[in-house]
Amino acid sequence: MHDERLPLTRREAIARSGRGFGGLALAALLGEAKRAEASPTDSVGYDVLPKRSHFRPRATAVIQLFMHGGPSHVDLLDPKPMLNKYDGTPPPGEVTDDEARTTYLLASPFKFRKYGESGLEFSEILPNTARHADEIAVIRSMFGEHRNHEQAIWLANTGLIRSGRPYVGAWAAYGLGTENQNLPAYIALPDPKGLPVDGVRNWSSGWLPPVFQGTPFRAEGVALPNLQPRTPRAPQVERGRMELLSMLNQRHKAARPGELELDARIASFELAARMQLSATDALDLSQETAATHRLYGLDQDKTRSYGRRCLMARRLVERGVRFVQLFMAGQPWDTHNQNVAGTRNCCEQTDLPIAGLLTDLRQRGLLDTTLIQWGGEFGRTPAAEQRNSNEPGREGRDHHPYGFSIWLAGGGIKGGQAHGATDDFGYRAIIDRTQTADLHATILYLLGLDHERLTFSHNGRDERLTDVYEARVIDPLIA
Repeated sequence: MHDERLPLTRREAIARSGRGFGGLALAALLGEAKRAEASPTDSVGYDVLPKRSHFRPRATAVIQLFMHGGPSHVDLLDPKPMLNKYDGTPPPGEVTDDEARTTYLLASPFKFRKYGESGLEFSEILPNTARHADEIAVIRSMFGEHRNHEQAIWLANTGLIRSGRPYVGAWAAYGLGTENQNLPAYIALPDPKGLPVDGVRNWSSGWLPPVFQGTPFRAEGVALPNLQPRTPRAPQVERGRMELLSMLNQRHKAARPGELELDARIASFELAARMQLSATDALDLSQETAATHRLYGLDQDKTRSYGRRCLMARRLVERGVRFVQLFMAGQPWDTHNQNVAGTRNCCEQTDLPIAGLLTDLRQRGLLDTTLIQWGGEFGRTPAAEQRNSNEPGREGRDHHPYGFSIWLAGGGIKGGQAHGATDDFGYRAIIDRTQTADLHATILYLLGLDHERLTFSHNGRDERLTDVYEARVIDPLIA
C-alpha cells in the first residue's frame, strides 16, 4: 500500500494509469451500448432519421394552415344571436372590463347555417370548408395571454409569449424524424407575395439543434434556388464528387464534436444533394390532372396562389414529410378597418383550396393519418373598434385573445363537433376553456408523442413544448 504522504513512484503512476485506461475503455463501451439503446429523444446525436413514437400514433403528418392576423371567430365559426340582437349598443360591463377601445357591439353581417349530419355551424363565407363539417372539430373556447401579434404568434406556435423558442414543427421533427430522407422533415410554404409577420422565425428551431428547423419551399418558380448545378455533370462524376465531399465533411466534423451548427450545415448539404430529384418531383404540379387543379382552385386567379400551396402540401405529406406549414403574406386577417371586406377577402382566397385539400386527402386515404390545423394567433373583438356612421361597413374588430376559435380535422380527430364555448357575446371562453398548451399536447398525442416526455436539455433544464403549463390532451376531440 502506498503511503499517501510520499510522492508517487514512476511504477505506481503507470500502474494507476493502466487501471484508468481500463475504466476509460469500459466507459466507452458502455457509451456505445447507451447509444444503441437510446430512446427517440435522448440527446446522443441529432438527425431526422425515423424515430419510435412513445405510443401508437393516430397521425403521421401535420399540415398547419396558419392565418396570421387573427380570424374573426364571431364571423366564421362561433355564431352569436345575442350579438346581432344588441348590435350597436354598449356591451355588458362584466365582459368588457379590459376592452376600453371597443364601445359598441358589432353584429356579424354573415349568416350561419348548419352543415352535415352533425349540424355543425359555419358562416356563409366558408361554404366549401363547411361541406366537410362532419370531418371537422371546432374548438370555440381557445384563449391566449397577449394582445400583440408577435407575442401571440409565439404562444400559438412555440408555447410561450417570448421569442427564440422552437416552433411546433421543429418539435415534431425532433421527436419523430421523417420517413423520407430525400426531403426535409419540416417544410414551410410562404406566400410568394411576401413573408408573414415575424418572417423566417415562423419556422425556427429555436434552441433545438438547427437540423430540425423548417425549410422554406417556394410555391412559384424554382422551389429551392441553386439546387441543380448550372452545368450538368455525368452521373458518375456527380457521384464521385458527393463521395469525396462526404469524406471531407466527416473528417472535418470528427475533429469538431458537438458543433450543432456544423452538423446541421453538413446535413443540409447532403440533403440538398438527395433532393435534386425528390424535390423536383414532389413539387411538379403538372403531374396532377386538370380535375385536381380545379379542385384546389388553380384555375381561378383568386384561389390559385393558396391552392398551389395546399396541393404542394398534399404532395409533400404523401411523400413522408412530417410537418408542413402554409402562410399568407403579412397578416391579412388583421381587420382593424373594414372587417367585413377583409374577412370576406381572406375567405375567398382560402376556402376553396382548403376544402380541396380535405377532399383530396380523403379520396387518397390520407386524411385518416394527416392532421389539419386551421387558425390564427387570436380572434377579433365582438365589438367595433371604431364606428363611422358616414361610411357603413368600415367598422373594424380589434385583437381578441380572451376567447376565439380554431379547427382540426383528420389524423385521429372526431369530426362534426364544437368543443367548448364562449359567452353569449363571444367575449370570453367560459366552457371547457382551452389553452394553447392543451392544443399542443393534443397535436403531439395524435403524433404518438407524450408532451411531458418530449424534452430537450437547454440551459440546465429539460424544456418541452408545453413547458410550464398543466397541459392536458383534449380527449373529446379524439376519435
